[in-house]
This record gives sequence, C-alpha cells and structure tokens, in this order.
Amino acid sequence: MPELPEVEITKRTLSKQILFKKIKDVTIINPKLRYNLEKKKLKLLKNKIINKIKRRSKYILIFFDDEFVMLIHLGMTGRFYFSKTNKKKIDTSFYNKNKIIHNHDHLKILFNGFDLIYNDIRKFGFIKILNQNELNKSKYLIKLGCEPLSNQLNFKYLKLKLSKKKSSVKNLLMNQKIISGLGNIYVNEVLHLSKIKPSKPGNDLKADHIKTLIKSIKKILKNAIKAGGSTINNYYNSEGKMGSYQANFKVYNMEGKICPRTGCDGKIQREFHSGRSIFFCFKCQS
Repeated sequence: MPELPEVEITKRTLSKQILFKKIKDVTIINPKLRYNLEKKKLKLLKNKIINKIKRRSKYILIFFDDEFVMLIHLGMTGRFYFSKTNKKKIDTSFYNKNKIIHNHDHLKILFNGFDLIYNDIRKFGFIKILNQNELNKSKYLIKLGCEPLSNQLNFKYLKLKLSKKKSSVKNLLMNQKIISGLGNIYVNEVLHLSKIKPSKPGNDLKADHIKTLIKSIKKILKNAIKAGGSTINNYYNSEGKMGSYQANFKVYNMEGKICPRTGCDGKIQREFHSGRSIFFCFKCQS
C-alpha cells in the first residue's frame, strides 16, 4: 500500500499536469471499487476547473472552482496515468507495471489534449465527490491525527499520545488517529534509525526516545519524498523516473542480513504481528 511519500509524489505529479485545467467530461469505465463510482456526482465535474490539489494523510484532495472536492484513496494498487493524444503514457502511480492492464481502468477524466485515468487492480481504492463545507466532517478525515511533517508533531503532542499506552510503539506510530500517513515500511525504518525495538510499549518510552522518534520520522519521510518514494513493482513518476528510496532501506525486507549501523554486527530479524512483517535489529534496537 502506498504510504505518505508515495501519495505525496502522486499528488505532486498530478499537480504538474492538471492544476488549473478544465475538465471536458468524465467517463465511468468500471464503477466497481471499494465504493461504487457515482455517475451522477462525477458528471457534475464537467467544465469545472481544478484550482488546488492537496494531500491529507494518505488521501488526495482535488478542489474545484466551486463547492466540489474530489477525495481519493489509492487503496493497495490504485494508480493514475495520463493518456495523451500521442498515446504516450505518463504514470503518477506508486504501484506501476511496465504494461498497464486496461481491464482494470475505472474512471477517465477528459481534458483538452489528454485523459487522466484511474486504474486499480485490487479495487480497494475509492473516489468520492464531496462538498467543501462538509469536508472537515467527513468520516475519512475527521479522526486523522497530525501530519508528521507539520509542526503539530512535537514533543508535547507525541508524549501525550504515547506515554500512557501499553500498545507497541510500532502499532502506535501506525495508528492513523495519532500520526496520519505512516505505514509499515517507513515505521520499520524510523524505529531502526531511532534504535527502538518495535515491540516496546508506548508507556516505556522515555523523553529521549520520543524526541528521537520525532526527528527520525521527519528525516525518513523528507528523504523518501526527495528520492521520489520507494519503488515497488517498478514504480515510475510522471517523468518516467523510478523512486529510489528503497536503496536506503536499513531493515525493511532485509531479514538475515547484518545490521548496516556502524559498529553493530547484529542480524536483521523478521516477525509477524497483526498480519504485518516487522523488521528490526535484535542487537541495537532495544
């Protein structure tokens, strides 16, 4: 599933192509996603101009020149690609294949000279049309925690959220009600950088642990975004460039390898909890 860096890259590559553009028409190819696409609402976007594109957690928000906003979640395999008049494909996706499987196209948004197409193999993504005045009350957004790259993620906030919790620090960091946008890949990397064992209870974290976590979260996410995200299944951005942050992974998918931390000769271990893989160094993470 795409995490914050990959959703941020998708948002940015969409912005390069469709910001301030007018929608000529909308065509539903296959309505079946997590929630069926609503033809009546999507047709309201005809002749609307896109004036802002934002990201909130793992959601993309496309604002129009009226009361409408498109709320998008990519699910596990959701992706956008552009089909231009010269048939050149420009991909904005996290999960990208060398060959697009058009049987999994769901929505086509027509612009002047090109189309924007939403493709989703596993159909866990969704697209909703909302009124801007109901956005803050949306069930998808209302309970989200702070953005990890914002000033809201500070010592006072994180101490309050973690210090009385018995759950593992890994599960707490992945709780979208506490910090929005973090997922399994980057939490594993954050905890390794912080020298904290994933299973450590939140109420065992000292002040120095919390301060280190904040620095590590911001550093990992900023570097991942700078690297264009992490390539999974041949990800390319809209300029055809691969994300490269996977080359910086220290523990994720590194089971059995020697810890890359200077001076540490521990091995990376893999455990499974709640259906997810946990990767950590048994020696330097405590």
